[in-house]
Amino acid sequence: MRLTIAVLVAALCATPSWAQDSAPAPSLALELNALTPSETGCRVSFLATNKLGTELTRSAFEIALFGAGGGIERLVSLDFKAMPEGKTRVLQFDIGELGCDKVSRVLINDVVACEGTGLDPRICLAGLSTVSRLAGVEFGV
Repeated sequence: MRLTIAVLVAALCATPSWAQDSAPAPSLALELNALTPSETGCRVSFLATNKLGTELTRSAFEIALFGAGGGIERLVSLDFKAMPEGKTRVLQFDIGELGCDKVSRVLINDVVACEGTGLDPRICLAGLSTVSRLAGVEFGV
């Protein structure tokens, strides 16, 4: 009986290989945080968190901004510059002659730059995750 209980306890305490913690996948998280009217048009604010496993020495994205009717209002390239590993940064860009109230969707159209020591540039797109804090404004890839 003691042997059976010992075997049962050992079986319950053993962690199957599929349940073990594994390292999280490399990611680059972008949050569309705010659209604020500015003197020249619309200020677009992002939060960016680099969890790619290395510093980004330069990162840039081609962004499409869509109007309420679904048409493209603007296609711009935004330089997020360097992003340290594990750090969250606030980035703001003024998009001239664009009314914030017209923006219904923000799309990451392409990765223009993804540079860092030992970094495969494809990981910036593959590891990209997006979220919008703005009601009524979609944000994604």
